[in-house]
Amino acid sequence: MNGSGEIELYAPVDQVWSKLMDPEVLADCILGCNKLELIGENKYRADLSVGIAAVKGKYDATIELADVQAPHSYKLIMHGEGVPGFLDAEGLLQLTPLDEGRTLLSYNYNADVGGKVAAIGQRMLGGVAKLIIGDFFKKLKKEIEKGQQSA
Repeated sequence: MNGSGEIELYAPVDQVWSKLMDPEVLADCILGCNKLELIGENKYRADLSVGIAAVKGKYDATIELADVQAPHSYKLIMHGEGVPGFLDAEGLLQLTPLDEGRTLLSYNYNADVGGKVAAIGQRMLGGVAKLIIGDFFKKLKKEIEKGQQSA
C-alpha cells in the first residue's frame, strides 16, 4: 500500500522542522500513541493502540528518522508488531519554503501489513492509512498554528 500528499502550513520551514523533530509533538500527533521514548539518535520506541474495523490491539513499534537533511527532509521508518499483526512502513517528508513564511510539506509512503489486520483487505486498509496519515497532518497543522498564535 502506498500514497502521497501535501499540506500547506502557515509557518516558516525552520518552525515546521522544529515541530517535526520534537518527540512530544510527534507523540501528540500520532493516532493512538500512548508513549514515545527516545532510545537512540533519531530512534524512538512507541506504544500504540490502534483499531481497524473489528481488529483492535496494541503495537510495540520502533520509529526511526533516517537520511535527515535539516531542515528540508527526512525518511521515517516504522516497524510495529502486536497481536493483530505487523506493520512496516517507510515515508519521506520534504519541506519546501513558500512566500510569506509558509511551508509546503510533501510526503509519500509505502506500507506493508500482515497478520489478522491484513485479512481486512487492501481496499479498506488503504482508506484507513489515509485516515491515520490525514489525522497526523491535521494535528500537526493545529500544533503549528497554535505555536504561531502564541509567537
